[in-house]
Amino acid sequence: MNKLFLALLLLFTSMSISAQQALFGGAEIVSPEVHDNGTVTFRVMAPEANNVQLVGDWMPMDGWVRKPQAMTKDDKGLWTLTTATLSPDLYSYNIVVDGVKTTDPSNVYMIRDVSSVFSVFIVGGGKADLYKVNNVPHGTVAKRWYDSPGNNMKRRLTVYTPAGYETSKKDYPVFYLLHGMGGDEEAWIALGRTAQIMDNLIAQGKAEPMIVVMTNGNVAQQAAPGESAKGLYKPTMRLDHTMDGKMEETFKDVMTFVESNYRVKKGMDNTAIAGLSMGGFHSLHISRSYPKTFGYVGLFSAAVKPMEGTTSKFYEDMMTSIKAQNKNGLKLYWIGMGKTDFLYQGMVEYRKELDAINMSYEYHESEGGHTWTNWRDYLSIFATRLFK
Repeated sequence: MNKLFLALLLLFTSMSISAQQALFGGAEIVSPEVHDNGTVTFRVMAPEANNVQLVGDWMPMDGWVRKPQAMTKDDKGLWTLTTATLSPDLYSYNIVVDGVKTTDPSNVYMIRDVSSVFSVFIVGGGKADLYKVNNVPHGTVAKRWYDSPGNNMKRRLTVYTPAGYETSKKDYPVFYLLHGMGGDEEAWIALGRTAQIMDNLIAQGKAEPMIVVMTNGNVAQQAAPGESAKGLYKPTMRLDHTMDGKMEETFKDVMTFVESNYRVKKGMDNTAIAGLSMGGFHSLHISRSYPKTFGYVGLFSAAVKPMEGTTSKFYEDMMTSIKAQNKNGLKLYWIGMGKTDFLYQGMVEYRKELDAINMSYEYHESEGGHTWTNWRDYLSIFATRLFK
């Protein structure tokens, strides 16, 4: 406890020094500084610290965690580190001061992922330009509460409507986009950059204007942590009714709300569903459980089989219903998976089952593992294939 207190005191002292320098005309600390060649420099003022490290999602893995890199201290107590060239992307990172992980005090841009908060930055160019707010028409993002009789509560979801929705009388196709375990209705809009990706793809003519509905797949929750009557509490990865069939059973409540409150084109040709990890699992089983509803299905690094000991009618006769789903006239069954994803082998086995029933699908294999880098890529590809 004393070590933690001391490390936090050192960090807050350095933050105060940095703020006072900027206020009274001293040298302002810029961190991160993205250079034209794609390298990035990080700076932290911590004169009393003994050890400062940087840990970022571009760094190599050490088991299940990223291996931190040491920062270098100058004679004024400023710690720095400059990376090798990073490819265009959105990146997240933390600073570790004498063993205590925190955000970068000089970077105001942060994102929560489950119970952790990360500082973020973008190295522009290429695909990363889709993640930026560019000078294009912008859609609207709304947090909406809806009645969920199946869960006996009001719940919240996030809805993206494309530019021009409010001023037109047109009906739009709808895309249900689901998060992974530990996420919520804020995950895709924050970590996934859904609004920026959709704005840019639509403006470029690469994606059709569509409504995107981002649900909360944790049916025991009303809404994201801190956004419900439960108050402020520490988020956890797994909650009651996780992947036990309740999400599949009550998804009709989501569709009823959307179709009653938005100008939605109905039918398989105008309805898509996709998700990452647990959300891919839900997309797989929801799409086959609601026949002739979803013409487009996307499985992003998806879990396939129920967890051991799980019993639900929604997970029975899986391949029989998928065979029927294929015959119903699917427009697209799209699978994305990273080569080092821990769910990779499960998808290999699932694809063999699909091949055995002559299921038509598209498979996209990428580098890397179970990461938002891949999931943003998959969304950017999948969205361009919808409603054509």
